[in-house]
Amino acid sequence: MNAKPTPDIFSVGTPTLGVEEEFLLCDPQTGHPTLRNSEVAAAGRELGISLQLELTRCQVETSTSIGNHIRDLRDQLCESRAVTADAAARVGCQLIAVGTPFYDPPVDEITQTSRYQRMAGQFGAITEGVMCGCHIHVGVEDRERSVQIINHLRPWLPTLLALTANSPISAGRDTGYASWRYVLFGRWPSSGPPPYFESVAHYEDAVAAMLETGVILDPHMVYWDVRMSDHLPTVEIRISDVPATVEETMTLATLVQALVGTASAAITKGEAAPAVDHELLRAACWRAARDGLDGRSLDVESVRLLTAHQAVRQLVDHVEPALTAFGEFEQVTASLDKVFSNGNGAIVQRRQLTRRSRVADVIDECARRTFEGCSSQGGSEL
Repeated sequence: MNAKPTPDIFSVGTPTLGVEEEFLLCDPQTGHPTLRNSEVAAAGRELGISLQLELTRCQVETSTSIGNHIRDLRDQLCESRAVTADAAARVGCQLIAVGTPFYDPPVDEITQTSRYQRMAGQFGAITEGVMCGCHIHVGVEDRERSVQIINHLRPWLPTLLALTANSPISAGRDTGYASWRYVLFGRWPSSGPPPYFESVAHYEDAVAAMLETGVILDPHMVYWDVRMSDHLPTVEIRISDVPATVEETMTLATLVQALVGTASAAITKGEAAPAVDHELLRAACWRAARDGLDGRSLDVESVRLLTAHQAVRQLVDHVEPALTAFGEFEQVTASLDKVFSNGNGAIVQRRQLTRRSRVADVIDECARRTFEGCSSQGGSEL
């Protein structure tokens, strides 16, 4: 392991931050997915929120503005969940923060836009899976540095996935995976952890090859777990399920911001990222999707199994100087202690299913936790 950077190396400032969250739309009576995202988006416009349509008609996406500090975005995260839920309720839907639906969606679930219809025609049944993730954008102006940061982030991707796993139930049963969303998403040919890139030209050549061969239809279909945004000067980390609570989203975003800051500091010092074997990294991501926080984690540098909690502690230790410089170390460690004690989304869902043996009770609990820590209609309990 490279030596930790000292906090003074972060004096150049905190990198900018933005968060996107995807949500499931359900029938409030049955819990089945409802194909009404266009209506929800229209209701959202009346309420002053801009919602993005996703690939399937039972999903919508929210996004925050750009800020320098996650605490600046807390109110936005709470408000966007509450206002989007209000928009959904106006057209008879329930909004839930969960990685996959509890039941299969109806047929013809693809959103009626030309791009999504082209994707359905090119990729067939792959497009039928409903997957709700969380995407963290961290500002990096220089593309060459962005590629190096991606290399530095690769070893930590499995830990971020395990921490936020929130999709164990599909088709009314436990899948055996903490993040079934990640397994489903792996069907896309451009998904998974990215390769180790030697330069920005190497990155761009890889994208160009996928375009030329029909693996992707446009640059936005580069679905790597961490990538350069195709329209913003950011590194985008997209491996995570949408977290169950706003607090978990804030913790994820802060850890990602600290990882980018730590990577940038290492690059400034001339430290190369570990060239982790791609297949080993894929195996570690699979293990994280299966076990989540409830099992073992494959450390890709030592090639040994840790408990998932040990892996998270190792991540926190790695980014501690950045968290300290950003003023977030105590908040993050307190939030992680809460997750370790109470469980993340996947653990809570399974606990509820074991206790009550009814998926309906799991849905009710997930709906409640979507707004945990926020007031019932907009704003946060600050």
